[in-house]
Amino acid sequence: MNDELAAQLETLHRDAFGWALHCCSGDHSRAEEVLQNAYVKVAGGTAAHGATAAFKTWWFGVIRFTAREEWRRVRFRESLLGRLVQLVSGAQDNFDPQPSPARRLELSEETQHLRRLLAELPARQAEVLHLVFYQELSLTEAAEVMRVSVGSVRQHYERGKQRLRTLYETSPETLAHGRS
Repeated sequence: MNDELAAQLETLHRDAFGWALHCCSGDHSRAEEVLQNAYVKVAGGTAAHGATAAFKTWWFGVIRFTAREEWRRVRFRESLLGRLVQLVSGAQDNFDPQPSPARRLELSEETQHLRRLLAELPARQAEVLHLVFYQELSLTEAAEVMRVSVGSVRQHYERGKQRLRTLYETSPETLAHGRS
């Protein structure tokens, strides 16, 4: 890996971890593993940036693809066939999809509330909102990361904002605290 590539990756590390965390449904250890595997892909030349997309857009696409690979691998381990292979090979399944109690306490009440509301959105809507608001990507860049059309992203974006607004305004936590 050349110095320029390393510098670009370093400047995006914080945002990349946030995106990996989103792609892993808030599971910090899995997000760390996904991000590390994405770095390995880039360092090993398995993933190389082409001139067709902005660097950040390309990098987030690599992370998303890597997270999906990890998800499929985890699903296989959890399947009956995967459990049989583990039993025969002697491997142990240490996957814990829930964050530790200490980590849950670190999250603020409002963050937990918004995460619960985002989790109620369809997956595509949640992805678009995360890319646009947390990662500050344009709708066009989000479309490239998600590998869908810009029109589809616009529709998921508008529907996601409206649905999140409705969920927020009608949620018991919001009404109890008088935040609407």
